[in-house]
Amino acid sequence: MTDRRYLRAAGGVAHESLRGALDGALFVPGRWQRVTVPLTDLCATPAGARDRQMLLGTRFCVITECDGYAFGFDGDEGYCGWIAEDALGEDSAVTHWVSAPATHVYPAADIKQRERMALSLGARVAVTDEAGRFAVTPHGYIPAKHLRTIGDWRADGIAVARDFLGTPYLWGGNSREGIDCSGLVQAVFRATGRDCPGDSDIQSLMAGAEVVPGSEEAGDLIFWAGHVAVVTGPGRVIHANAHNMAVTEEDLEAVIARADEPVMRRLRPSH
Repeated sequence: MTDRRYLRAAGGVAHESLRGALDGALFVPGRWQRVTVPLTDLCATPAGARDRQMLLGTRFCVITECDGYAFGFDGDEGYCGWIAEDALGEDSAVTHWVSAPATHVYPAADIKQRERMALSLGARVAVTDEAGRFAVTPHGYIPAKHLRTIGDWRADGIAVARDFLGTPYLWGGNSREGIDCSGLVQAVFRATGRDCPGDSDIQSLMAGAEVVPGSEEAGDLIFWAGHVAVVTGPGRVIHANAHNMAVTEEDLEAVIARADEPVMRRLRPSH
């Protein structure tokens, strides 16, 4: 509870789930909303440093507000932080998720129209109808082949990771516009229907089997202090890294050789 990333309290206001565990706070039930913009930062303080990012359709429980920002936690893993209030809207149901690396939202069922917005893999929308090759949503028209119903997950996590090849490195990033090492791992897990925390130090504590060096298999995770990579095959990994400032796939030994820290853990996550 002491990790601020999961502490549901700020400015003397706390979520009611902390009642009895925290003194001197005003306890509130919170108010569920959803992210209504393609992408927004989740900050450590109002307008402060970015911790992570939230995609369109992410559910967010608002506990308190300050200076145009709302403090609360997301409905996926309970990660806490501050989001711009104008990035949030009604807590309406979602039915589909973006399963392609990225897609566009159009004002009509016509690819020649100027797009309204771009969405990244993992964004969630409500599909209300069909129009030819397009899904109709409250935000506009999205190519139907870029969507799947929630629960219809992708089977190949390595293919998901490779969808991000070339994506610029961005500290705290969670989208095709920019992503960091733990954001890439989280994207892979979520696209294949698995829960995953947002930061590498917590990811390194996930349940699973320890892997002997040299026996890594596709889907295993390699952890250093402050970094994580996904094994794609014998001796190969894919990761978002500051060395290349992009998501790259390369030899594991090359990554180990240039790392400032030794490998902390080789993990075969539980499914």
